[in-house]
Amino acid sequence: MKEAEEVDAIENKGFRGCIHGRPGSERQVLLIDSETLERFGVAPGATKENITTRGLDFQALAVGQMLRVGQSLFEITVPCDPCPRMDEIRMGLQEELRGQRGWLCRVVESGRIRRGDQIEVLVPASAHAVTEKN
Repeated sequence: MKEAEEVDAIENKGFRGCIHGRPGSERQVLLIDSETLERFGVAPGATKENITTRGLDFQALAVGQMLRVGQSLFEITVPCDPCPRMDEIRMGLQEELRGQRGWLCRVVESGRIRRGDQIEVLVPASAHAVTEKN
């Protein structure tokens, strides 16, 4: 992984130029928070994440939520299970990161993402629905 000042997220693919992006995949973009990386003494990019965040409460996120990242829109699809490659960084890291490796997303709308862009967690429309009682 290499740091970039800006990237283009491509709808239903991932990041432009990323060999791991696949149309139709629920694993197009991986987000992890820098607080988790710091807690485990791991450098940004080492866990192969596409976006490293700061200040975003990953425990409050859920599958199906939408995230506005720069000009693009992501849908959270699945938590990322740490793979055996994490033990290549440090033996035991795979198990230590279980439940904390971040979220995998698919790109819903293409757009440019720049370093420092805000990440907006969008409230699903269904959260605003009012149910009537008879």
